[in-house]
Amino acid sequence: MNHRYPFIVIEGLDGTGKTTLRKGLFRLWEGLYGVTPLCMLTTNFLAADQAAAIVTGKYQPNTGNRDAYLSAIATDKRATLDRLVLPQRPARPVIADRWLLSELAFFAVKHGRRASETYETLAAHLTVAPDLTLVLDLETDASMSRAQARQGDAVRADWDVHDVQSRVRETYEAVVSKPDEFPLLGDVVRLDARRPRSEVLLAAWDVLRQRQLVPPVAARTEGAETHG
Repeated sequence: MNHRYPFIVIEGLDGTGKTTLRKGLFRLWEGLYGVTPLCMLTTNFLAADQAAAIVTGKYQPNTGNRDAYLSAIATDKRATLDRLVLPQRPARPVIADRWLLSELAFFAVKHGRRASETYETLAAHLTVAPDLTLVLDLETDASMSRAQARQGDAVRADWDVHDVQSRVRETYEAVVSKPDEFPLLGDVVRLDARRPRSEVLLAAWDVLRQRQLVPPVAARTEGAETHG
């Protein structure tokens, strides 16, 4: 185990189980190690002066606010790294519900901007890559069916439609297939989200163990006996 805890990102279409996986990883860290992860969203509004541009650019995207929105996202992500991620990693894991891949997809779909161009702009502000980006892979029809079955108003009429989500998935595929061109995604691993949620959680945990991003459980047990 490194001297710091991992920075983990969970990506995927709406309805693929990102929140469920995040909660599952949270409980495993707490239950096995007594460590409470910091969980965060892709946008944290830590750059207060950029909040209006973030809200407008996300919900009313157009050519007039595209560049301001991208700049605001870049500023907010840098603030998130500096104020949340980096200070917390010596003490606990950080788990993000979306991070960079989703932004590349948004600008590709809503603005016709190549993922490489959006990445170049964001990369100029980011200094640290996640240790691991888990991409929950699920066919568009299945993800939309799950998303629409959720309670509340999480489904957006301009976003959660088959054509848009299909293009989002295509962008994910294009980016993930070229990891060397997008190093700030970190180590990218795709997980089959068609499986039961418990199996997806187990698969994600196995990935963490294989990459030595979690300490052996025995290490905590031995430590507890030593101090008992």
